[in-house]
Amino acid sequence: MSTVTAVPIAPVKRSYVVLLIVGIIAAVMAAAALAVQGDDFLTRNARKSGVVTTASGLQYQVVEAGSGPKPTDTDVALVMYEGKLLDGTTFDKSQQPTPFPVTGVVPGFSEGLKLMPKGAKYRFWIKPELGYGAETKGPIPGNSTLVFDVELIDFLPEAVLRQLQQQQMMGGAPGGPGAPVGAAPGAEAPAGR
Repeated sequence: MSTVTAVPIAPVKRSYVVLLIVGIIAAVMAAAALAVQGDDFLTRNARKSGVVTTASGLQYQVVEAGSGPKPTDTDVALVMYEGKLLDGTTFDKSQQPTPFPVTGVVPGFSEGLKLMPKGAKYRFWIKPELGYGAETKGPIPGNSTLVFDVELIDFLPEAVLRQLQQQQMMGGAPGGPGAPVGAAPGAEAPAGR
């Protein structure tokens, strides 16, 4: 049988214990700060109530629900919109209902339009990969997350819009049967895209 000789441990100074506890607390706080700092806007935004993230990474929020059908890739959407950067700077804003071919805009905007029924108002957060990427476009710096407030007023299949434009060019009366839907009497037809 072996005998264990008990060796007394020298008492630790209270100041060392306090320093150890303070060091552990500081390390935990530093780790938490790094975790928050590494968390980007879209990650935080995705946690907000009502924000939906699609498989592609587009984020949207229904501001006002619409009803009815939704546009497809072959449609031209009539929208009111405002585009902003994350710092709140407006880089584009429609002054009147504006026609856009659904596939004639950045991928994130196109994807968002196809989610909206007529009459809906949505807010989109478009990550750079679904917007302009690393490319600077006018007032939009490269790698910018774009924020759009969009109201889908109406949409038409592109073929129908082109037919209406041709009828107008061939003598349809302004504001009459040959005028584009949503145009004021005497207004020019939107340019085909």
